[in-house]
Amino acid sequence: MSNTGPSADGAAIVASELVRCFDDVRAVDGVNLEVATGEIYGFLGPNGAGKSTMMRMLCTLLAPTSGQARVAGYDVVKDSGAVRLRIGLALQDAALDPKLTGREVLVLQGRYYGLRRDEIAERVASLEPLIDIGDALDRQIRTYSGGMKRRLDLAAALVHNPDVLFLDEPTTGLDPVTRARVWEEVRMLNAELGMTIFLTTQYLEEADALAGRVGIIDHGQIVAEGSPDELKRSIGADVVIARIDGDLEAARKAASEVDGVGRVDAHGHEVSIAVSNGAQAISPIAVALDACGVTVRELTLRTPTLDDVFFEFTGNRILESGSDK
Repeated sequence: MSNTGPSADGAAIVASELVRCFDDVRAVDGVNLEVATGEIYGFLGPNGAGKSTMMRMLCTLLAPTSGQARVAGYDVVKDSGAVRLRIGLALQDAALDPKLTGREVLVLQGRYYGLRRDEIAERVASLEPLIDIGDALDRQIRTYSGGMKRRLDLAAALVHNPDVLFLDEPTTGLDPVTRARVWEEVRMLNAELGMTIFLTTQYLEEADALAGRVGIIDHGQIVAEGSPDELKRSIGADVVIARIDGDLEAARKAASEVDGVGRVDAHGHEVSIAVSNGAQAISPIAVALDACGVTVRELTLRTPTLDDVFFEFTGNRILESGSDK
């Protein structure tokens, strides 16, 4: 293990021209990324974009084809052991031995990281509110629901108080109350312990609520990056949604010719229209759509969401995307 420590620039994660190929497919294609120490960074991408491949390289589970990455100050290839000592990882598919109890899993995790018995007991006690499964902590995992396994896996990733925590869709399958509890824990870890958190999620409200910055990856490249508010402002001040019957392309063309209109996208029976001033534009849009011969079933005005940003840069709605490579 080398003696290099955390990078002087304060970055917890740095990737430079990172590439990962699977045969002729470049799943990650020259990604440059920097996540500051103490930051919550949300990572979004459509199906097959390279999101999970990127996370696995940063966690030393997959070797890069080329390029470099450093996590917690250590090279993910040359100093992989040092990286693993300093990160926590909760993957979407938790690999838990069904014959062990939840408590045994947490104790074993603490031993793997060289914690003393009293340290392990203290950490398990502090994590019990997050797990929130009561007496089930001493039952075998084969009796657990999917949500209970997810919470246990998250707790296991936190036993050793890692410098950098990687969360791969941490609240998938959880009920709204438990999801909110996990959000609170993530905020606490970040605010009180200064823990850097790299988060992939299928819930846009999760990225919006937790992440200081968001990166969107598509076809192996980061296509947009910034705070949620910056990204939403980048596609227009307002969005008009028209639900129509009739020629979708005619409606798209008619709306695009209205003053103050930016990008116009058509999908299914909806036309999404980015505008600089929704209050001024909504009436001219309604007139233009009526004039082109379509029937407007519903016309709504709202502010942009991260889903609009996602669609702007990838051509996909994130709720239509599945898990990726």
